[in-house]
Amino acid sequence: MIDQIKGLHHVTAMARDARENNRFYTDTLGLRRVKKTVNFDAPDVYHLYYADGAGTPGTVMTYFPFPNAARGRPGTGEVGTTVFAVPEGSLPFWEKRLAEKGVAGIEPSNRFGENVLRFEGPDGDGLALVETSGDGRAPWTGNGVSADHAIRGFRSVSMRLRDTERQAELLTAMGYKETAKEGAVRRFVVEGGNEANIVDLEAHPMLNPGQQGAGSVHHVAFAVDNRDAQLAVRKALMETGQQITPVIDRDYFYAIYFRTPGGVLFEVATNEPGFDRDEDAAHLGEALKLPKQHEHLRPYLEQNLQPIDR
Repeated sequence: MIDQIKGLHHVTAMARDARENNRFYTDTLGLRRVKKTVNFDAPDVYHLYYADGAGTPGTVMTYFPFPNAARGRPGTGEVGTTVFAVPEGSLPFWEKRLAEKGVAGIEPSNRFGENVLRFEGPDGDGLALVETSGDGRAPWTGNGVSADHAIRGFRSVSMRLRDTERQAELLTAMGYKETAKEGAVRRFVVEGGNEANIVDLEAHPMLNPGQQGAGSVHHVAFAVDNRDAQLAVRKALMETGQQITPVIDRDYFYAIYFRTPGGVLFEVATNEPGFDRDEDAAHLGEALKLPKQHEHLRPYLEQNLQPIDR
């Protein structure tokens, strides 16, 4: 069994407007933008990273804002909800704050005995906050949300699937254990990892497959400590029949990708080298950083990419 996976590393989604996306995550949710770069495969599109103060794995929400992209159509074969952890007792603060900011879809709920606040991002993104206790991760408070309320990082992702069985088998092979079931939702937890260590599988046998667009999660990444651990995971996954890409250098981590039986695109990403490899920790996310293969495009990109505040 694979035992190198520590939980979530990052979640990458799509948006239609870079400035609106940046404002929502930094101003409304109070996260830090830790990197402003571009999509490796489409360098005329930003790749924006939001996280805690350091970009710690398990806290990093990233976006490809494709200008004027059509909104995605929710369905199966995708991450339906990305869930962030907040301190116990802080959801009334967040419900008031989100309402004052004009956020759509605010809905208090409960899952597996935990208080949850669901809401939508600017493009209908499925997001939620869950109250937790004992989360020792240090929050980013530089954007005006106090430590008593600030987001600690991810808690979980919830995947919508036609059938959960094969995805459950994969998660089990990846070191997750099923710990609870509530209606059509099965909860899987990886022990001894980071605090972003939960995956929920939702069965929707009558729902059509999702159509990706703005507001859709493109992929979800799982964290391993280093490249040796990543290679061990790659070998083990290939032995289960998964088709895995070669290792790809993403500048701030190394990545491998594979399409899961349930249709969700998975990545396994290293915790090294981190977001301070090309930028001082005090100034993360301020300058436009480009992959070396796109550095020659800098004059064009700086002129044509949408300006983003702070």
